[in-house]
Amino acid sequence: MVRRDYCLVMIHVRIADLKSRLSEYLRNVRRGNSITVLDRETPFAKIGPYGEKGLFLSVRAPLQGAPKLRNIPLPPPLKLRKHILHRLFEERQSER
Repeated sequence: MVRRDYCLVMIHVRIADLKSRLSEYLRNVRRGNSITVLDRETPFAKIGPYGEKGLFLSVRAPLQGAPKLRNIPLPPPLKLRKHILHRLFEERQSER
């Protein structure tokens, strides 16, 4: 990724590696790099220099005429033959 004429490398790190080598990764952040934290290959957090623009998402106001969340009806509940916890247990057992 190239930004402002500097070549930046995306750093991806798993949680266990981040815990064991935190000081090393924080030195990278001090140099201006951002780190993406992975949980089983799924990115879920980003660590970056304080005050870096674009690191955090900005929240915009709702569009004019958009309905309020409290006025949007919820979908009907799913009709399952088995309880959701049984399905979750089956899914986790199949991965082993």
